[in-house]
Amino acid sequence: MTARIVVAAPASGQGKTTLTTGLLAALRRRGTAVAPFKVGPDYIDPGYHRLAAGRPARNLDPVLVGEHRIAPLFRHGAADAELAVVEGVMGLFDGRIGPADSAPGSTAHVAGLLDAPVVLVVDARGQSQSLAALLHGFRTYRPGVRIGGVILNRVGSARHEEVLRDAAEDAGLPVLGALPRSDGLSVPSRHLGLVTAVEHGDEAARAIDSMADAVAEAVDLDAVAALARSAPPLPGPAWNPADEVEPAAGRPVVAVAGGSAFTFAYAEHLELLEAAGAEVAVVDPLRDERLPAGTRGLVLPGGFPEQHAAELSANAPLRAEVAALAASGAPVHAECGGLLYLASELDGHPQCGFLDAAARMSPRLTLGYREAVAAADSALFVEGERVAGHEFHRTVLEPGSGARPAWAWRGAREGYVVGGVHASYLHTHPAGQPGSVGRFVSRCAGHAGSSARCGM
Repeated sequence: MTARIVVAAPASGQGKTTLTTGLLAALRRRGTAVAPFKVGPDYIDPGYHRLAAGRPARNLDPVLVGEHRIAPLFRHGAADAELAVVEGVMGLFDGRIGPADSAPGSTAHVAGLLDAPVVLVVDARGQSQSLAALLHGFRTYRPGVRIGGVILNRVGSARHEEVLRDAAEDAGLPVLGALPRSDGLSVPSRHLGLVTAVEHGDEAARAIDSMADAVAEAVDLDAVAALARSAPPLPGPAWNPADEVEPAAGRPVVAVAGGSAFTFAYAEHLELLEAAGAEVAVVDPLRDERLPAGTRGLVLPGGFPEQHAAELSANAPLRAEVAALAASGAPVHAECGGLLYLASELDGHPQCGFLDAAARMSPRLTLGYREAVAAADSALFVEGERVAGHEFHRTVLEPGSGARPAWAWRGAREGYVVGGVHASYLHTHPAGQPGSVGRFVSRCAGHAGSSARCGM
């Protein structure tokens, strides 16, 4: 059994990421093997969790993978850990918009699926006795959600903390910690949230150290660990990628873009690629001028290519190799940032030019879950196949012509299927559609048209 807690909040911006990251690092300092998780389709917070915990951070999203997979994925990600910390999303009961009594994908939903106690992080600025009413409401709103304690954030003074502790006691919840106001614990943000840990470099490690110091001083780590150990045994087997796909013959080399520009990838994706028989080779489009030797397929995950458009453009040799690979008919899976990289240009900077489309930044954020239908047969999906996905971008494409759309939903048609290329703004979780990964690797194994050129 893995001890586990879920870190939640009344709303976004209360300090969940700071507290979760600091808690992971502080517990690790004490010699506890910790496993990090994030509720929902967030790719940025897990980067900080990974650095703090020293192991991969994983997402738990019942909308994208199905609620029946949440406990098995948790058991897989928590293997050999003593304690797991799951950071929630938005407010505790906020999930996919729907009926008032249902919020699929919410922190409360995942906490219930894991039978895990919840620690509520509350930004205490601007309130004192009213905290009792807030905590009473959250504690009693859904009886099946067990809130085991509260951590106060941004407390103004010793007197302020005393009043808040009294209010929490009135609401029947113990205070597990109280962090003072501090501007030094913040991490830079931009149009899609925090700056990724990879891009933040050494400063990310220093920020995490500061978070760990603050949490170790202000939070009762023994009480948090005791609450985590109160979680009952979680029945059932762990998720195993080898059970999800059949390995293809020949160990085809599949290049996966990484580095600072392409950081939006799920750990389970690489595990499924390898289980499906691929030899995974990471390529950094900001640094590497050649694709790995023998490349037969390419995965271009999401990320922030818009922050690195000029540098990506300057790497003309790799852009040419990627375009040639795609033109050869090799399977290419491009999501969001990968879609932008395949475009003719991004904010005026030439990119790979395989797609007849120009990308630019937009003032409008596109965000939300999508129930999508594959609009064409591709290297990943069969026409008519239904998937749950998620959009998260602040760019738009001005498309040209000559390509079939990848997806259809609510009358809209989006993305591109051209030869072996499947490119779209839609993010999917491969653990929710493992067959798509098996199909992709199988197509890579059968493609030999460019393997002699790429990276040789």
